[in-house]
Amino acid sequence: MATQAGKPTVLIVGAGLGGLMLGALLEKADISFVIFERSSSVKPLGSAIMVGPNLMGLFEQMNIAEEFKAIGKPTFDCIIGKDNMEVVCKVDFRHTVEYTGYCNYIVSRPELYELLLRQIPPHKVLFNKRVLKIADSEDGVQITTTDKSTYKGEILVGADGAYSAVRQRMYETLKAAGTLPKSDQEDLPFKSTCLVGQTTPMDFAAEFPEFLDESGPFYCTLSKTSPYTWTVFPTINGNLCWMVMHHLDKESSKAAEEHRFRESENSQWGSHAAQAMCDETRHFILPFGTKKATMGDLYDLTPQDRISKVMLEEKVFQTWYSGRTVLLGDACHKLNPSGAHGAVTAMHDALALANLIYALPNKTSVAIEEAFSEYQAERIGPVTASYNASKALSMVIGRGPIGAIALFLRKYTPLFIWDTVIVNKKKAILDRPTAGFLRKVRTKGTVPPTVSPSSEKARKVFEG
Repeated sequence: MATQAGKPTVLIVGAGLGGLMLGALLEKADISFVIFERSSSVKPLGSAIMVGPNLMGLFEQMNIAEEFKAIGKPTFDCIIGKDNMEVVCKVDFRHTVEYTGYCNYIVSRPELYELLLRQIPPHKVLFNKRVLKIADSEDGVQITTTDKSTYKGEILVGADGAYSAVRQRMYETLKAAGTLPKSDQEDLPFKSTCLVGQTTPMDFAAEFPEFLDESGPFYCTLSKTSPYTWTVFPTINGNLCWMVMHHLDKESSKAAEEHRFRESENSQWGSHAAQAMCDETRHFILPFGTKKATMGDLYDLTPQDRISKVMLEEKVFQTWYSGRTVLLGDACHKLNPSGAHGAVTAMHDALALANLIYALPNKTSVAIEEAFSEYQAERIGPVTASYNASKALSMVIGRGPIGAIALFLRKYTPLFIWDTVIVNKKKAILDRPTAGFLRKVRTKGTVPPTVSPSSEKARKVFEG
């Protein structure tokens, strides 16, 4: 694995959206990298995500904006209601066009994944490569995979999810040295579980004409009698992506659930878990369609291998890097998907890292660790804001007194007060970073983005 003069070789563990974005950016920056993915192949799992102004400028720089628009469905309305068909409120996203020059898009997560994967030469993404050992030293970093292969580089990036093997190895070393904060030693907590999937393409005109509306609405339904919320998103290709959230009475953790499994005959997790949750929630009513449809109708239109059940952990870790190793996305901050921030924050992490790696003056451990410090300093603010926003929204849609109060305020507060004082929509779209090592794109809209320190640093190197 040859390293270009003056530039580091980057080993990226994890081929999720964050890892792929980092790889795609390093490819454009002409920086050597390889991505290691533990799975033997990528399964088209997941529902839909909303992507808009926070990434569109970067997509234009990467010359993938038009490809993205071809797989994204513009959306301007989210309709929040109850399972008795009462509409609680409608969230309007039209302000984003005025403020930023871009609208929001609903895109199938697997299709966004494929778009990013196409930006990377196939030989630079190695599947079936589970990391077993990590050696981080003054001179470089080396990983060993379960097939006994070894790979060397100057930077190791853990983009391998909420239960990151890279983070685990790094934290073991720091804990042994007595330098790992107590909060980073605690289990990942969660208070929700989630069932996700996407149907095969269907005829919206015949079955769900609401999704042909130019406002591109999606629907979030809150149960009045049970601790569930379900959301349905239309895609440009005629699929319906769906998500059913179960709001738990008390906080739990993966370790606690595994212990519960060992102590009982039935596990909440396993091959039957998704089907069991489907059976429990089939009767949930859909507030749209030409007939009285339920979630069960969508389950029947969804291939079984595209349905999955996951835990919705929420935590921001304190320690993001050590030596030549750094974490990205869910590996260092896991957000509740209610706020639609998780994938975007992971890709913003990748962008900040790519900018700082591009601007490295040399490959020494001192320079690299300084860049990692700048990376965390830049990203911790936006990540914490997204974490708090996602947590707040999850409380709103969950059953409880706080959610009831928030919904009451949303329903009866004048719209201009809600938008300007409570939500502060302008603040929500300020974080629109771009790559300092790619051509500049024209700033659009009436609200300029905040200045990204990593982008400015890379821009000076690029233009200098």
